[in-house]
Amino acid sequence: MVFTIKDIENLSGIKAHTIRIWEQRYSFIKPQRSETNIRYYTNEELKIILNIALLNKHGYKISSIDKMTSEKMAESVMLLTDAEAKEDLVINELLNSMISYKIDEFENLLEKHVDQAGLESTILRIIFPFLQKVGVLWVTNHLNPAQEHLVSNVIRQKLISGIDQQKVKIATAKTICLFLPEGEYHELALLFVNYLMRHRGIKTIYAGCHTPFKDLDTIVNQYRPDFLYSHITSTKSSRFDEILNHLHKKFGNISTVISGRVTSNHTKKLPPNISLLRSPAEVKNFVDQLPVK
Repeated sequence: MVFTIKDIENLSGIKAHTIRIWEQRYSFIKPQRSETNIRYYTNEELKIILNIALLNKHGYKISSIDKMTSEKMAESVMLLTDAEAKEDLVINELLNSMISYKIDEFENLLEKHVDQAGLESTILRIIFPFLQKVGVLWVTNHLNPAQEHLVSNVIRQKLISGIDQQKVKIATAKTICLFLPEGEYHELALLFVNYLMRHRGIKTIYAGCHTPFKDLDTIVNQYRPDFLYSHITSTKSSRFDEILNHLHKKFGNISTVISGRVTSNHTKKLPPNISLLRSPAEVKNFVDQLPVK
């Protein structure tokens, strides 16, 4: 697998302009060139740049990093003690494991962090940022669908196990139906929202992914939920507008909440029954503020 400088910028957080300057001044990055003289980077170079970005973010000067061997650089990364640095390291390790098809290693890393920090913290602080990076690879066609399926299944199993363990008493006066519209199959974030709600004693009806509106209509008529909730990842903006209009026209009397990547760039006026949550923090805040009995 090879990456463009734009991919490296998105994955590492280091601007392409800065990466070019580093290449001119220092020896730790040596990209290869295509026949048309375009930079490209290998898996190994991505690992090095992720380590450089992590060390630089947490206090190491670039001039000092340049003097390190790759082994010393990796050792210095492992010695970082700041909590945020450790989380960044786990995210990078998960990314490298996925790219290298080391799924057992990926699962072990994830399991270890869940044991240490709990499922909720792991999802919010590790998996969500990891999935944002995966989203970059997906959009730029640098992620093999097999890689996404493999890691998504590991995460999905952890979420379903966590949901199954929630045997808490219903504590809220509200019922929420969670669904993904037709064409949406990426349900990890929706599963996590279901976990958050169940953990807090909120009654949920989980319709799952790729739910036709006619089926959603049947579910609504049967259960009369107080809220509809969806997390939309891959739908294009034009299709998203259609979804919003349909949800307003068909379910205008039900408060509908939507989170996901597509919400971040939406600037049009929303129908009165629909609200958007544009970050994991807003999602958690919404769940935490649901009224209790």
